[in-house]
Amino acid sequence: MSETNNPLGNIYISQRAIATIAYQAALDTYGLVGLTAKNLAIGIAQALVKDPTLGIDVHYDGQKIKIDLYVVMEYGTRIKSVAASVSDAVRYQIEKATGIPVSEVNIHVRGLRVSNPD
Repeated sequence: MSETNNPLGNIYISQRAIATIAYQAALDTYGLVGLTAKNLAIGIAQALVKDPTLGIDVHYDGQKIKIDLYVVMEYGTRIKSVAASVSDAVRYQIEKATGIPVSEVNIHVRGLRVSNPD
């Protein structure tokens, strides 16, 4: 995906590595239950495998990264606040780890989950 040349050699960063960073950053955010597949067909195909890139699309145009996250949020939390928090956390962690600027992080809310029905 990304290639950097320096005097000691080349550095290659794959889309899967960036998706894994985004996955970990998103799950550490309050109000997010988990990530889900983009559509039903992908969800059925991924049901058998625990994949850390499920629900994350990474697009790289040669200079900037664009990320789409498909998430399930906790019922009762403010969706706008949680989405902004997830977006900021993912952007920060990817830019910190890779040094590549992130142009946009799009959050697609696929559902809400009630964890405690009291």
